[in-house]
Amino acid sequence: MTTSAEPVRPGPLAARPVVLRPVPAAPRLLRLPGVYRPQEDTALLAEAIGDLEMPPGARALDLCTGTGAQALTLARRGAETVLALDLSRRALASVRLNALTRRLRVRTRRGDLTTALAEGPFDVVVANPPYVPSPAPTVRGTRGWDAGPDGRAVLDPLCARAGTLLRPGGTLLLVQSALSDVDRSLEMLAEQGLRASVDRRARIPFGPVLSGRTEFLEAAGLIEPGQRMEELVVLRAGR
Repeated sequence: MTTSAEPVRPGPLAARPVVLRPVPAAPRLLRLPGVYRPQEDTALLAEAIGDLEMPPGARALDLCTGTGAQALTLARRGAETVLALDLSRRALASVRLNALTRRLRVRTRRGDLTTALAEGPFDVVVANPPYVPSPAPTVRGTRGWDAGPDGRAVLDPLCARAGTLLRPGGTLLLVQSALSDVDRSLEMLAEQGLRASVDRRARIPFGPVLSGRTEFLEAAGLIEPGQRMEELVVLRAGR
C-alpha cells in the first residue's frame, strides 16, 4: 500500500508513482437508517463511471449498491438496464426512493455475488464492497464496511469471479482501500484473464471506523505507527 510514510509491504503497486486526485464531494442521497452513507469512496467511483464509454444497449450492475449512488450514475450515463444489488432491504428501499425522485429506471434485487452471477453477464459492473479490515466478526450493523481481518472477505470472491460477470468487451470498476491489498486484487483479476489496472486514487484522513481501530491495524502491520491517512483506489478491469 502507499501511505504518507514508507509502505509496510512494498510490492508492484507501491513501486509505481502515485498520482493523487482531489477527493470529490460525496453525493447527497436519501438514506434509511443503517444504510451505508455515501462517502469519498462513493464519489471517487462515480467519477470513474463518468469517464466510461457506455456501449449501446448496455446491461449494468451495481453490486453492494447501498443508497444506489452508482446505479443512478449508470442510469444517467445511458445504460439501458441497471440492476442494483444489496443484502440490505433498507438499502434497496433507499435506492428505489432515490431513483423515483430522479425519474431514473433502476431495478433492485436483494442478493449478493451469487445473485449477480445468476443475473449476468453484464457490460458494466461497478462495486463498492465492504473492505475495511476488522478485528471482530461482521454483524448486521457493520456489514456495510467490515470485511474480516484483512478486509478481503468480499473482495476475494468478487475478484475470483469477475471474469464470469462480464460480457466480452465488458468493464469492471471496483473501489477499495490500499489497506486491503490492492496488488492482490490486481493479481486475482489478471488470473481471470482480465486486463486490470489502477484507474484513480485519492488520499483521505481516517474516518471514525478506522480511527477506532488503529491499534489493531498497527498490530496487523496494515499501517505504520501513527499513520492516520488512507488511500482509496479504483481498479478497472476488462476483457
